[in-house]
Amino acid sequence: MIDPRQFLPTRAFLTQGIGRHREKLTSFEEALREASIAQYNIVRVSSIWPPHCKMVSRGAGIRSLMPGQVVFSVVAEAATNEPSRRATASIGLAIPADASHHGYISEHHAFGVGKRAAGDYAEDLAASMLATVLGVPFDPDQAWDERKELWKLSGEIVRTTNMSCTAEAREDGKWVTVVSAVVFCG
Repeated sequence: MIDPRQFLPTRAFLTQGIGRHREKLTSFEEALREASIAQYNIVRVSSIWPPHCKMVSRGAGIRSLMPGQVVFSVVAEAATNEPSRRATASIGLAIPADASHHGYISEHHAFGVGKRAAGDYAEDLAASMLATVLGVPFDPDQAWDERKELWKLSGEIVRTTNMSCTAEAREDGKWVTVVSAVVFCG
């Protein structure tokens, strides 16, 4: 019998990468290499931060993994070969104060959007999802900075963050792929 707890991650890290190549698939591979996760069999999962999960550094997370290992991850990705077009991939994360409760991870893929704007959007999205399950009141029309401050003051949401990556396609016609990811490593 399989123990379901073996699929409950206890550690995770954030990473990002940019890849460029004449082939789209190879540009994706290059982005995974820059993010230091190309050597794993990545299984994309939906956007729940597990209860009691700890954030670790990318280096610590990678040291705990083996090449070829099946690794669960939430991945945001965008690719383009249109000259001067900007591709952006962002991960937003909202962790509740109560470690026994799950949090949320959001993926945001966009074009023409800057790193900061995309990161704020992804972070806001994750925090909004968490606020709704925790019953923390919020006004969706209120600015992100104002909601972020209110949520922190409520004591229910302890941490929000984002990892964003952006790059523009060049005139040479090569593909550019950007990835941002939460990788579960323990």
